[in-house]
Amino acid sequence: QGDLVESGGGSVQPGGSLTLSCKGSDYWYTSACMSWFRQAPGQEREAIAHINTAVGRRLYADSVRGRFTISRDDATKTVYLQMARLKPQDTAMYYCAGDYPSRCGRDWVSKDYAYWGQGTQVTVST
Repeated sequence: QGDLVESGGGSVQPGGSLTLSCKGSDYWYTSACMSWFRQAPGQEREAIAHINTAVGRRLYADSVRGRFTISRDDATKTVYLQMARLKPQDTAMYYCAGDYPSRCGRDWVSKDYAYWGQGTQVTVST
C-alpha cells in the first residue's frame, strides 16, 4: 500500500449518498493539510474539498459546496468525504492528497501535493 489509501467508492443512484475514506501514513500525517480531487474521463482534475485543521480552514469547490463535507479523524489518520444529494455529474475517480504542514499555504487547488492516493471510483446513475 502507498502513503494514502482511499476507499468507499461505488455506484449510487442520483440523490443518494456515499462516504469516502482516505487513510494516511504515520510518519507524515500529523497536522498535514488534506484535499480531495476528482477527475472524470476526458476532463481536467478538479479540486473539490480541503481541510487544514492547523489553521481552522475547510474549503469547498462551488460544484460541491452544501452537498459534500470533508472531515478528519486524527486518531486513525483518516480523512473523510461525505457526499450527499449526488448527481450524475459527480461521477469521477476521486483522489485524496496531502502535504506537510510547512508546505500548506493558501493555494490548495493548484499546489503540488507530496502524497496522493490511488483513487476510488464513484458512479452516479439510474
